[in-house]
Amino acid sequence: MIELGLTRVASLLQQTPLTWKAIHIAGTNGKGSISAYLSHLLSAGGVRCGRFTSPHLVDRWDCITIGEKVVQESLFRQIEDQVKLRDQTLGIGASEFELLTATAFEIFNHERVEVGVVEVGMGGRLDATNILNNVLVSVITKIGMDHQAFLGSTIGEIAREKAGILKPGVPCVVDNTNSQEVVETVRAHIQELGIDSLFVSPATVSEQIPALAPYFQDLDLEPHQQENICCAVSALRLALSQLRPDMDAFSLLPYLADVRWPGRLQNIVLQPLIGRTKPILLDGAHNAQSAEVLGKYVDRKMRIQGQPVTWVVAASSGKDLAAVFGSIIRPGDRVATAEFGPVDGMPWVQPTNAKDLACSIQAIQNIGQVQSFEDLLTALRWASEEAQDGPLVIAGSLYLVSDVLRLLRAQK
Repeated sequence: MIELGLTRVASLLQQTPLTWKAIHIAGTNGKGSISAYLSHLLSAGGVRCGRFTSPHLVDRWDCITIGEKVVQESLFRQIEDQVKLRDQTLGIGASEFELLTATAFEIFNHERVEVGVVEVGMGGRLDATNILNNVLVSVITKIGMDHQAFLGSTIGEIAREKAGILKPGVPCVVDNTNSQEVVETVRAHIQELGIDSLFVSPATVSEQIPALAPYFQDLDLEPHQQENICCAVSALRLALSQLRPDMDAFSLLPYLADVRWPGRLQNIVLQPLIGRTKPILLDGAHNAQSAEVLGKYVDRKMRIQGQPVTWVVAASSGKDLAAVFGSIIRPGDRVATAEFGPVDGMPWVQPTNAKDLACSIQAIQNIGQVQSFEDLLTALRWASEEAQDGPLVIAGSLYLVSDVLRLLRAQK
C-alpha cells in the first residue's frame, strides 16, 4: 500500500542520525540513470558512495549498492530485521517502502559511506526519502504524467510535488529540456527558496559544460542519455566543490563510458530460454514519456526498410495503456502480451490482465497479430518464432524486465 508522508519514516530514524551527505534526485524519468552516473563517477573519484534506487531489479536488495557493488544479502536482511523490529516495537506501522528506505539509510551508516545517491520513490515532497537533511545537491530530472492518483492531475501539480525535495541553502540542477510549464513551476519554487540553480541541457552543453561535448560524440548517445549526463555531471561538480574542492570533476568524464544501467536500451541474448541467437532489446519504458523515447529509438535503429517489430509487453495495473503503447507499436507490428509475477516487497503492484492489454493494443490501426499469454516464457518463445531474425523488443514495465532477467539468471 502506498501512503505518502514523512511522519512514519521520521519515527523509524529518530534515534539514528544520518552520518553521510546526500545527492537527492526526483523526477519521472531518468532518475535511475542519473543515479548510476553519479555513483559511478563519485566512486571512480575515490569517494565512498552508496546508492539507493527503486524499484529493485532482480533481488529486493539490489536497489542498494556500496561502492558500485550490490549490498550483501546477509547485511541487508540483518539491518532490515532491526528496522522492522523497531517499527513493531514503536507501533509505527510503516509502509514497505518506508521500511526499505530506512534500511537503505541505516546500511549507508553501517558502511560509513561519505555520500548517498538517493532516488525518490514517488513524488518528492511527501516521499519517504525526503527525510534527508544533509543534502549536497538536489536534482530534478524529466517530469511527465505519472502517478496522477497521488501527485496531481496536471503536469504543474506533479512538478510542484517533485520540486518538494528542494531545500533552503541546497543548490539544485534541473533538466531544462522539460516542458515550459514544468520549468516555470520549478523555477518559481527555486525563487521562493532563494537557492542557487543550474538549468542544463545538451543544447547549451558547449557553454555550460564544454569538456562534456566531445563525449557526446564519442559515446554515440541518445538524446535522453545526453540530458541525463548533463544533469549528472552538473550535480557532480556541485557535490565535489563541497566534498573535494581540489578535485577536477572533468577528470572523471572518461569513466562515463563504463556506466551500465540494466533494463534501459539493453541488448540481451535469451538463449537457452529461446532458440533465437540474435540480441533482443530490453527496456523498462512504462509511461508515456519514456515510451516516446523508446519509440523514437526503435523507429530510428530497428525498423530497417520499414520492417515490422515484434513486441513482448506487459503493464502495471492502472497505467494509461494507450499513452504507453500507442507511441511504440506501429501498424503491422506483432505483439505478445504477458503478465509479470508478484513483486517482492511491493504487494500493491499488480499487472494488467494480458487479455485486457491485448484488447487495448488491438485497437491500433492495422496492427499485426496480437496474442495474449499467461506465461511469460511462452510469450517469449511465440515472439521469437514470429520475429525470426527480425527486430524483437520487450517493454512496458520494469517489473517485466525483472522477470526476464530472473528467468535468464535461472538458466545459468
